[in-house]
Amino acid sequence: MTDTQTTPASATSTEREVLVEVRGLKKHFPIMAGVFKRQVGAVRAVDGLDFDIFRGETLGLVGESGSGKSTTGRVILQLDRATEGSAKLSGEELTTLTGGPLRQRRKQMQMIFQDPMASLNPRMTVASIIGEPLVENSSMSKAERRTRIEELLSLVGLDPTHANRYPHEFSGGQRQRIGIARAIALNPEFIVADEPIAALDVSIQAQVVNLLKKLQAELDLTYLFISHDLSMVRHIADRVAVMYLGHIVELANVDDLYDRPMHPYTRALNSAVPLPDPILEASRQRVILEGDIPSPASPPPGCVFNPRCPIATEVCSVDAPEWRELGDGHWVACHHAEQ
Repeated sequence: MTDTQTTPASATSTEREVLVEVRGLKKHFPIMAGVFKRQVGAVRAVDGLDFDIFRGETLGLVGESGSGKSTTGRVILQLDRATEGSAKLSGEELTTLTGGPLRQRRKQMQMIFQDPMASLNPRMTVASIIGEPLVENSSMSKAERRTRIEELLSLVGLDPTHANRYPHEFSGGQRQRIGIARAIALNPEFIVADEPIAALDVSIQAQVVNLLKKLQAELDLTYLFISHDLSMVRHIADRVAVMYLGHIVELANVDDLYDRPMHPYTRALNSAVPLPDPILEASRQRVILEGDIPSPASPPPGCVFNPRCPIATEVCSVDAPEWRELGDGHWVACHHAEQ
């Protein structure tokens, strides 16, 4: 993608309000070596992203482990600082904010982490965990905070009388609900859900996803939902972006992306999702990718997917594909997307 290319924002209805705007976003982690720890390279975890997230929608972000999904979410929220590029929330540039202004902006953007046990302080009660952002960012009295904490616990489906318990006294799904309650405590506009169901039992995953959808409808939340589970993303997302080696290779409405994938990597991911119909499952053709995802420290020239692509030609190893629209809001970076 280049700075002069049209971005996905212009391909969608101008009536929809853009809440999060990302342009040319990069995050490179330096590789240091030698006695004097000089930089000898960089891990290109995020290498030039352009996309928008509309108010009230859920944008799913999918891809293999190591593709840069979690780093993307962390850079947007400024938990990791961007190397280059822009990330805006409600039109305000986030990458240049520091100190007090950034802390003030964090009220509007929160994160739900993958491992609820690792993200909750085991020495703090549930009331203290959920109440901490209220202490730091509001002027509520102790009684008002307690009322708000009990309200939040009820909102996520937990018993308010359990507020004085500790995280280890809850199941994994309940702990994730505590994390969700903490994330919505300050009434944020935007939440990054970083694989929020990956550490949970399959029987609990749907409950947590349904809770997120319920809260979105009630609180007018906007999500960036990061996951490697394509079937779950289809259930919750309005649009889906497919990420590979620091790049977004395809972005479309959820039905278009699953029913008419245009990028060969998206087709491979879709073919790996089991179908509930055993006859269709047995008859369909799978796309098998050879090799592993290349190192983000030394990405291949041209299209980053070309070493594993089943339809790659010579041009794919020389020229990076243009980020182009093929259909209403369906964007793809592939020389041979029409095949």
